Amino acid sequence: MFYYLLYQVIYRQYGAGGESYFFRGLNVFQYLTFRTAWAMITALLISLLFGGKVINKLAALNVGQEIREELSEDHQAKKGTPTMGGVLIIGAVFISTILWARLDSLYLWLALGATTAFGVIGFVDDYIKIVKKRSKGLTGRQKLLGQLLTALVVWGCLWYFANYPWNLSIPFFKATALTDPCVTCVYPLVYLIFIVFVLLGSSNAVNLTDGIDGLASSITFIAMAALTALTYVSADRRWAEYLDITHKPEAAELTVFCGAMLGAALGFLWYNAPPAQVFMGDVGSLAIGGALGTVAILTKQEFLLPFIGGVFIIEAISVLIQVSYFKLTKNPKTAVGKRFFRAAPIHHHFEMSGWKEPKIVFRFVIVAILFALLSLSTLKLR
Repeated sequence: MFYYLLYQVIYRQYGAGGESYFFRGLNVFQYLTFRTAWAMITALLISLLFGGKVINKLAALNVGQEIREELSEDHQAKKGTPTMGGVLIIGAVFISTILWARLDSLYLWLALGATTAFGVIGFVDDYIKIVKKRSKGLTGRQKLLGQLLTALVVWGCLWYFANYPWNLSIPFFKATALTDPCVTCVYPLVYLIFIVFVLLGSSNAVNLTDGIDGLASSITFIAMAALTALTYVSADRRWAEYLDITHKPEAAELTVFCGAMLGAALGFLWYNAPPAQVFMGDVGSLAIGGALGTVAILTKQEFLLPFIGGVFIIEAISVLIQVSYFKLTKNPKTAVGKRFFRAAPIHHHFEMSGWKEPKIVFRFVIVAILFALLSLSTLKLR
């Protein structure tokens, strides 16, 4: 919105070639880096200014977190803490992006739409569990159906409305990033399976990570920071050619979206830091995971996503190991199996091993930074 009003209208009418330094200064609104920085600042301020009001409203509506019985006494003390705070993240991202991005980008609207769609799935799940007091919320099939439909819409828009390259850009292999000739191109229908796997995997991985104060929001900030950098260089021809990555000029405005997500995550962390005043709930975690997966798909960084969000992947794998090991060791007579970890996801394992929440969060943050740096280091290793 600001781009059109302050640059396209006011600057071009009064600033271009004019003598007024004020109007000439509006020229900065054409620059992607400027708008990305201010999208982050705007989302951060929205989160900080309205966070308290959102928390009070959630508390007034008695939207309190339920705690699993097997978790520690420290966790049990959190019962009733307002949840569904992810609405604050989605709102801050949406408003900030609309204000600072160019709105003629299909990729931008795909990212906003997918984020909102995953957020709606999480909102319905939270609403059924917490407001309607039905302990299970959406069934696994219902949640999966919503996620599959979202992935199908993203794929359909890329197929029918976008000049999307159907190549698999694999880290460390230069040729796979090139689309002409394309050595790793697949049929769009086959690529649909890949998109489904990325979107469902990323959204559920973030959802599993959201288990202790400040963990998911802090890891989100780090992962999204790396993705912001990757989005910017993939949209810039000079950087893309220099780094031998797939050039995606259509993805330029996604940088603004990523900046807004950065600011929203940081602002939410203000209230989510230990001891948390609010939890993001499924509405926030599914939306964040959907955003990460969608941006990775649109910028051809799908295979870098496990590096970008390495902690999210570790959390998801720990649950898979726990469930698989339990089934493999299950006694047919008692239907009881053994546990590989003390609890899953793995942050609960460390918690039950005696680690305090702040120690877990800080150490996971260090690991997340290492993964983010690793993802950026792969750019020139081709």
